[in-house]
Amino acid sequence: MAAESAQERWRRLFNKEALRPGTFATMSGIPLAPVYGPSDGEFPGNYPYTRGVHASMYRTKLWTMRMFAGFGIATDTNARFREIIRAGGTGLSTAFDMPTLLGLDSDDPMSLGEVGRCGVAIDTLADVRDLFAGIDLSNITTSMTINSPAAVMLALFVAQAEESGVARARLGGTLQNDILKEYQAQKEFVFPPRQSMRLVRDTIAFTAAEMPKWNSISVSGYHIREAGSTAVEELAFTLANGFAYVELAREAGLSVDAVAPRLSFFFNAHIDFFEEIAKYRAARRLWAKWMREHYHATEERSWQLRFHTQTAGVSLTAQQPEINIARTAIEALAGVLGGTQSLHTNSMDEALALPSEKAARIALRTQQIIAHETNVANVADPLGGSWFVEELTDEMEREAEVIFALIGKMGEGSMLEGCVRGIEENWFQGRIADSAYELERSFNSGERVIVGVSDFLEGNDDTDLATLRITNEDERKQRARLQQVRLERDTVKVQEALHRLRLEAGDPSVNLMPALIDAAKAYATVGEMMSALADVFGRYVEVPSL
Repeated sequence: MAAESAQERWRRLFNKEALRPGTFATMSGIPLAPVYGPSDGEFPGNYPYTRGVHASMYRTKLWTMRMFAGFGIATDTNARFREIIRAGGTGLSTAFDMPTLLGLDSDDPMSLGEVGRCGVAIDTLADVRDLFAGIDLSNITTSMTINSPAAVMLALFVAQAEESGVARARLGGTLQNDILKEYQAQKEFVFPPRQSMRLVRDTIAFTAAEMPKWNSISVSGYHIREAGSTAVEELAFTLANGFAYVELAREAGLSVDAVAPRLSFFFNAHIDFFEEIAKYRAARRLWAKWMREHYHATEERSWQLRFHTQTAGVSLTAQQPEINIARTAIEALAGVLGGTQSLHTNSMDEALALPSEKAARIALRTQQIIAHETNVANVADPLGGSWFVEELTDEMEREAEVIFALIGKMGEGSMLEGCVRGIEENWFQGRIADSAYELERSFNSGERVIVGVSDFLEGNDDTDLATLRITNEDERKQRARLQQVRLERDTVKVQEALHRLRLEAGDPSVNLMPALIDAAKAYATVGEMMSALADVFGRYVEVPSL
């Protein structure tokens, strides 16, 4: 029997996928084929997936329009979630405030002035109940952007879902839980790296066993890029971290094929249009090759890199904020042409404040225009075959492989050890700092132009833009809410749950998720659970690079 050609395999896969309704033709009526290219070329849905992970791409299903939201107290964010759903959003993504991201309670002295400012304040199960009130968690996917306290937040989420009658096995969504990039770029760490990786391991194993619809890690290049890395460094560091998590899971006794399909990725969509598209295409190809050739995964889903994209926060300007709408549209289009599976578009006012409801709606409408008016969703990888895009994709792959070799050398053949040592030795941090310096130098020298900042300044004096304001009243309400929960809960049950958590944290062979879920159900606070773990793990203080 003759071997199936790439085109034949693509056709077979394409015919199996149910297409979304619509006319696949230009506005002039010219029919659009689902993919273009030579019959002996590469096709979407085929290894190494440079052209997309699905044969039909967006002809079957549009990307998830997953808008990031979170501010004030949980009831405020719940109202914004409901507005996003009413406006056509198809997935929720939760932003937490700085105290929550650092595992602090709202009444901690370190939290003063920060409660609810850059995201929603979450202290106990009561807040999570308010956050998702009236939202069917079995029918909408939920992403939670949190890292050091990720296991704690997952425990609260599972406890709340079960309290509302939704079994953990029915929950769909993603926990960011990418602690490596925190040390490399974002700096919202609590415990030392190796102890933090214990928590990541436990969430991977727990969700693999009990939450089949849940992605336990969203390996995030977004924050690496926001910290100042180049596109190549974002690509390489992110995939290297992904390889490290695969090795971590393998050490815990899980097979590559049990873990790799459950990893998702999160990339930045920056303003260099074609470089971003090439980055996504190279990322799929590199992941596929490494999963099959280095880690010997045999399942196709293990080879397929699926990713979420968010437009670049650092590209937004406080000057002439309305022109951020154009920046965001260009960046979002790059994400779609690069084949993203879900997308968040930043709002025009985010360089000034958390987005207003109107600005967030415009950001969502930007995605909807791309999806329903431009026709770009009707052909898979429409830039495939472009001499420029193909060469740029190849060059991104070559440069990323050079970085992989350096990390592997640091780890003596282990990407897991290489990533941890690279953090401990400030290698990642130094690379990002150098790249950030070079980028800033290019702006200051006039080599690169930022519209409204370094040139084209007319209109900068127009500051008539209503922005969202978080008041001190929100912080007062949250502290009062926390105090009330403490008064009403069973203190003995809380102390018993925290004692169990400390004991089990001291035994590396024990998975900590069951103890965390029990503590959440007892209404232990985020800060109390994190402090109990810190009693065993210690707290991490970064040594500056000289």
